[in-house]
Amino acid sequence: MQRGKIIPSWKDILTAGDISPYSRGRESTVWGVSLMIGYLGCDGFTSTFQDKLFKGYDMDIHNQIFYTTLCSCMISFTGLILQGNLFLAVDFVSRHNDCFIDIIILSTVSQYIRCIISHTIRSFGALTFATIMTTRQLVSILLSCVWFSHPLSSEQLIGAVIVFGTIYSKSYFRSKPKPLPSEETENRAVSPTTSNT
Repeated sequence: MQRGKIIPSWKDILTAGDISPYSRGRESTVWGVSLMIGYLGCDGFTSTFQDKLFKGYDMDIHNQIFYTTLCSCMISFTGLILQGNLFLAVDFVSRHNDCFIDIIILSTVSQYIRCIISHTIRSFGALTFATIMTTRQLVSILLSCVWFSHPLSSEQLIGAVIVFGTIYSKSYFRSKPKPLPSEETENRAVSPTTSNT
């Protein structure tokens, strides 16, 4: 019998418990909440900042997509180098040539979606885009609940009502036409300036 390291089976690993550093109760909750806050902050910042760029600089959609994609590529490339995963990623794609087609399809669809998102933000604004994305999330949650029988707890239901209700009410009140000022208020506002000159 050869002596050496004993490699545990999958059954032993699963029955021994989770050895993940993020599975320690409160620490995993704090980590999860931190990730969600970071995601929501970046997601809210992105569409609002794109709207600001479109309005402030009269930027073309294709220019914005090009520079956004270029920055994303540089950040991803830097992250792969700093983590030491660049050669592992290249090795994986070279060993599994069929995944390269999937990568091209995913990248093409992603760029097409990015064009649609940018066009929506440029034409209708960030709030309309947020409403569309919230509707997509709502439909996704409802389909998950119905199709996969994932019931919502009372806390989740209250949270969903607050989040979706806030977005939809904000969109409703912003799209509501503002009443036109009457002629009397216009005359009052104009008369003091004309009397002084």
